[in-house]
Amino acid sequence: MQQTVESALERAGAGRFQWHLLGIFGLVWAADAMQVLAVGFTSASIAATFGVSVPEALQTGTLFFLGMLIGASLFGRLADRFGRRRVLLVTVICDAVFGLLSVFAPNLAVLFLLRFLTGVAVGGTLPVDYAMMAEFLPAKNRGRWLVMLEGFWAVGIVAVAVAAWAASIFVTSDAWRWIFAATAVPALIGIFLRFWVPESPLHLQRTGQDAQLRRTLNRVLRTNGKPELRQDQTLAPHVVATGGSLFSPTLRRRTLAILSVWFLVSISYYGVFTWLPGRLAEEGFGYVRGYGFLVIVALAQLPGYALAAYGVEAIGRKPTLIGFLLLSAAGCALFFLAGSPVLIGGAILLMSFALLGTWGALYAFTPELFPTALRGTGMGAAGSVARFGGLLAPSALAVVIAQDFSLAVALFAGLLMLGAVAALFVDAETRDAVLT
Repeated sequence: MQQTVESALERAGAGRFQWHLLGIFGLVWAADAMQVLAVGFTSASIAATFGVSVPEALQTGTLFFLGMLIGASLFGRLADRFGRRRVLLVTVICDAVFGLLSVFAPNLAVLFLLRFLTGVAVGGTLPVDYAMMAEFLPAKNRGRWLVMLEGFWAVGIVAVAVAAWAASIFVTSDAWRWIFAATAVPALIGIFLRFWVPESPLHLQRTGQDAQLRRTLNRVLRTNGKPELRQDQTLAPHVVATGGSLFSPTLRRRTLAILSVWFLVSISYYGVFTWLPGRLAEEGFGYVRGYGFLVIVALAQLPGYALAAYGVEAIGRKPTLIGFLLLSAAGCALFFLAGSPVLIGGAILLMSFALLGTWGALYAFTPELFPTALRGTGMGAAGSVARFGGLLAPSALAVVIAQDFSLAVALFAGLLMLGAVAALFVDAETRDAVLT
């Protein structure tokens, strides 16, 4: 009597095993958010320590994003070739080690190198986490749980804001060292927790590791309180559905469409939240400056994630993604039209709510668009495109922002509308779809 991997996961359901997985991946996801957002909190302190200007100190962020771009593409491909678990362990160890070594950097050149290497590691963890989480979830629960994992990004934002606030109060010099130390701690804990995570069942099936596949599925079933596979139950062989490459005829359209969405969302998100707080403070709306504002913005993201988690299961991945893209564009348009501090504050909260809901839907949708043999590669390509947008946003848009900030926000609205159009060209709806 044969059973498929998907039917075994359906029988196991989303229970204690998946909750453990969510906690482990979520911890490192929050740690990665802290590493990414630490750039803005450490630049002034780094500049003071090494006697350079703040723009020079911000190059730590440029190199970090460059490392993420390389790491996402590299480790996504390695995960498809050598397995998710090995890559996850390597990336989280490098994340913790290089992140911790950053604390002790004796000069700016060494700090630049260490932040680049940390970025490579962080870039590698993000796409592989999502590919692996998706491959342990039954179809009926997959979208909601992937959005829940993305929600840990907001937890990381709050954590790094609190760490920076504490450093500003209790540390008289070199506050950046303490902030980097705080960002490394969750990754250090994550090293030991990652050893608990077994290899992805779909990867084991694809590579013909039948004995280990059976043990892994029995572990999921047992942990969730369900009967293990019977001795007379054999597992159905893997049906090859590689499509050759991301740009093969069967996958080209969805690859180009979804990567376009990733780029447009990324350049808009980082464009908005790199420049917005400082510019508003310059124009007299100082209540949006500092740690308190960032915590409020992060808290506004949580209901965005919750609505995305509901939407991807209730109406589907693609309609939810398009809806949040249009809502994000509306938030930018409201900011452009707003004439009072109240409306400006409301527009910022709407942008935060909608953009993070967009990310949630995007992370739920993307891993399901690619077959198992290309899932890590596909998520890695998406991560690389996103980091390219993050690199481009502060520099390429600086000229527009310097001329007219309202025009720049209107530009973001247009880019997000274009993202909604690109999402329309994705030739699949993956709600309740079986992963191949």
